Amino acid sequence: MNNSTIEQKIGLSRGFQAEQEQLEPVKLKYCLYARKSTESEERQVLSIDSQVKEMLQIAERDGLEIVEIRRESHSAKDSAQRPVFNELITDIRSGRFNGILTWAPDRLSRNAGDLGSLVDLMDQKLLIEIRTFGQQFKNSPNEKFLLMILGSQAKLENDNRGINVKRGLRARCEMGIWPTCTPTGYLNERLSERNCRVVIDPIRGPIIKRMFEKVAIEKWSGRKVYHWLKFELNFQSKGNKNLSLSNIYRILQLPFYYGPFEYPRGGGIWYQGNHEPLITKELFEATQEQLKRDKIVREGREFAFTKLITCGHCGSGITATEKYKKLKNGGTNVHVYYGCTRARDLNCKAGYTKESDLIAYLVKLVDKLDIDEIGLKKQFEEEIERYNKFQKTVLMMHGKEKDAKFQKNFDIRSYAKYVLKEGKITEKRELLASLKSRLIYANKKLTLAKK
Repeated sequence: MNNSTIEQKIGLSRGFQAEQEQLEPVKLKYCLYARKSTESEERQVLSIDSQVKEMLQIAERDGLEIVEIRRESHSAKDSAQRPVFNELITDIRSGRFNGILTWAPDRLSRNAGDLGSLVDLMDQKLLIEIRTFGQQFKNSPNEKFLLMILGSQAKLENDNRGINVKRGLRARCEMGIWPTCTPTGYLNERLSERNCRVVIDPIRGPIIKRMFEKVAIEKWSGRKVYHWLKFELNFQSKGNKNLSLSNIYRILQLPFYYGPFEYPRGGGIWYQGNHEPLITKELFEATQEQLKRDKIVREGREFAFTKLITCGHCGSGITATEKYKKLKNGGTNVHVYYGCTRARDLNCKAGYTKESDLIAYLVKLVDKLDIDEIGLKKQFEEEIERYNKFQKTVLMMHGKEKDAKFQKNFDIRSYAKYVLKEGKITEKRELLASLKSRLIYANKKLTLAKK
């Protein structure tokens, strides 16, 4: 017998031995994974508890060892977005589990990323088996191929479902039907024969109309409308909540109330609604003109201390307004007054204070502050150091060495007072914003409240 024949027999023997080792049974340790479906019909039939009950019966019937049961309610649409599933993958890599028991393949994955992770684990022989209600998937080409087909089918269903939903929404818009939850002032009609119609809310609709009239005709500001709704009418939305100021402005800028609507918002596609309008187009346009003027008033003038001081009576913010006084010589004096916004209490008794008086209060307060309370200390020291370097390198070149000396023990309090009296609006705001404590104004006095 030649050497080549002996080597062939040895190779065959080793191959047979390897096959026998691979055929030796591996003890399977299963993790029962149950995930809630997002489909309404499956939610009724296959809740998490029912999935667990069914799969435990299969485990008892087939003698499977269930090491742990894990439940999850996250969608499987996006890859690596399920915390429980991610932990399961990690535990399989560490050898805690080598089998998965679940209701169906789509419980595990509806995206290519998670499906690929499962197949990779099977290729590495870390995941020996995936068992579902009616199927088994092991590390064989045909069974892995079938698993990938079923997982891809679930992803296809998801993608098609999203396309169909968008198509349905576009169809509703083209029919003039508002496709989502109705804005405040309207209701979705729930009659079976007309389940897609939008009708005026008999309680809230007339009040929304009056909101537009208050702004367009009586020239009310958005904040005045807010106080009227909250404190006089106690108006509440369908969710039994008071409308915020931002919601009020959003309502006043929504063309839906006189007919047309844009969907999706910001998409640039407009539709003509078939619902009954609450207002006329002319009233809506007049409202927009008033809102523009209101915005100019609110944003056209910047004040030094707004949004930096809190009312000590009701906890609202402090706002500012300008008052004009005509002089005998024909000129005009402008005075700035600060007072409570009354956002939390319409009847707040806090009065108004001149800006000059408020600055005087702040100057007195500076003397009572600790140096560390003024948060600009480090910034000021850096500026002084930079100024000293400038003096040393520039002025000494011209023989002005004596003028280059500058005291390092800079008086921060003096600088703060100077900024309050003579600084620009931005400098004043930076100074107050740097304080480590909150400013409280009450009874014509300013105090500090620790944050």
